[in-house]
Amino acid sequence: MLNLSQLQTFVTVAAEGSMTAAADKLFLTQPAVSQQMKNMEDDLGVELIVRGSKQIKMTAQGEILYEHAKKILSLAQMAEVSIKSVGAQLRGELRIGTLNSIGLHLMSPVVSRLLKFNPDFKIKVNYAKGDDLIQSYKKGELDVLVLPEVETNYKSVLPESKSHILFQEEMWLVGSGKDEFYPSQIALSEIKKIPYVHFADEFPDFDAKLLSRVGGLQSVFESSNVGTLKRVIEYGLGIGFLPSHSIKKQVRGGRLNRVRISDFDYKMSFHYYYKSTGAHAETAHILFQALTGDQERN
Repeated sequence: MLNLSQLQTFVTVAAEGSMTAAADKLFLTQPAVSQQMKNMEDDLGVELIVRGSKQIKMTAQGEILYEHAKKILSLAQMAEVSIKSVGAQLRGELRIGTLNSIGLHLMSPVVSRLLKFNPDFKIKVNYAKGDDLIQSYKKGELDVLVLPEVETNYKSVLPESKSHILFQEEMWLVGSGKDEFYPSQIALSEIKKIPYVHFADEFPDFDAKLLSRVGGLQSVFESSNVGTLKRVIEYGLGIGFLPSHSIKKQVRGGRLNRVRISDFDYKMSFHYYYKSTGAHAETAHILFQALTGDQERN
């Protein structure tokens, strides 16, 4: 019988497109992920993925399991949150600051369940540039920040705050799924030969490391709105780097085509910051537990 751990591994492999990427996401070794996949296939008596291609594809049976597994994992998470929320008795308003490109991560079924079982509790999400959010947090205008590690990306320190890793993110280079011109893999230096679409102002550390490798990049279009950039790239105006979570659906559906970089890989951890003391400290911590399903990590 399949368990939740196996289903989570399978869903992650399907979403990431490779066992290596899934292993990084799950903090497991690649052989451990491969063994879990094999055990699932042995238990079910069917093949779930097509092996041998650069990017993993699911069989017809795998597609069916993928849709059911997502629902099962969502229901299990909602059940856990519901149980915790009944006794939490959250009240008041929690003000969260984050980047526009990851806001949908916070507006999840987890948050909706918290609000359902705590009618006197409200969540307000503010979107802005990282530097502006940090200043608002320091002034006491925000209770929680969800940002890439602030010391590395924004050269700032948040005194008397707790920090936990909420999730990890990758930057993927993508082009239009309708254009067969784009190769499946290129060297980083080759992006200068292709019209470039720039995701501006969201991830300073990524921009700095990219430019240090390729020098100046002349962009044909730039924006800080991830939705706008997805549409621009889909229309075939150029290629660009976008956060993987925001484009996986389009890549899976063929609307965007992932172009792998043979000599450049960028991953970042998004941290959940909140004041260690104060009126909102306990509420912020409960929300973090609900979002991750984990106990506090010191």
